[in-house]
Amino acid sequence: MTAPLTPPPPPHEQPAHRAWQGPPPGYVAPEPDAPDASYGAHGSYGQDGPGMKTEVREAAVTTVAVALAGVLLGLLWWWLSPHVPLTGDVVDKSWVVYLKDTEGEQAVGVDGTFTLLALAFGFVSALAVFLVRRRGGVPLVVALGVGGLLGSLLAWRLGVWLGPAQDVIAHAKSVGKGVTFSAPLKLGAKGALLAWPLVALVVHLGLTALFGPRDPERQDPYEQGPDPKDPYGAPLE
Repeated sequence: MTAPLTPPPPPHEQPAHRAWQGPPPGYVAPEPDAPDASYGAHGSYGQDGPGMKTEVREAAVTTVAVALAGVLLGLLWWWLSPHVPLTGDVVDKSWVVYLKDTEGEQAVGVDGTFTLLALAFGFVSALAVFLVRRRGGVPLVVALGVGGLLGSLLAWRLGVWLGPAQDVIAHAKSVGKGVTFSAPLKLGAKGALLAWPLVALVVHLGLTALFGPRDPERQDPYEQGPDPKDPYGAPLE
């Protein structure tokens, strides 16, 4: 005569060692030497992101392109800047150059024109770089700042070269005594050279933070809830 079959205890009466939830069905553990899927071929960047060589190449192209935009900035500065009027006179058989309008603010306007143009170029360059390369990256940000600084230096030297002659005494002699002529184009506030790179960095970082791609959050398979069909996955009471 056989003993009656005893039904298994309910899930909440299972021993404590049965409370551990194993991996879900179909889960395959990765090999120890296999690179993680979130890394690229070189093991340093995301699956969709470029490698280091590609980022450095893009940064070099960005630096050159932004710096060459300084040619346009220099042309606009030379064209839009107000002229500082000067006049020459002979005192004790020597030529002396004076400001024709001693209360004029043309010199301040020259610096202000360069600064405003540099701010606009910084915003436009940052926007263009962000639209072309949305993922950003340290090399790209550095290239944007370096390119903006080089572009400002190029614009400054180009505007000075295109402007009136630097030798004001020779210019006064050539036009004659008492004749008004324009002073050389000069940037008095050298801090304006930093307007372009600073604005470009701030705008680009802001655009990347607001509209840049987000990395998906990785979920640990062991953090998933228990399988409703598995009686041993029920929590203990």
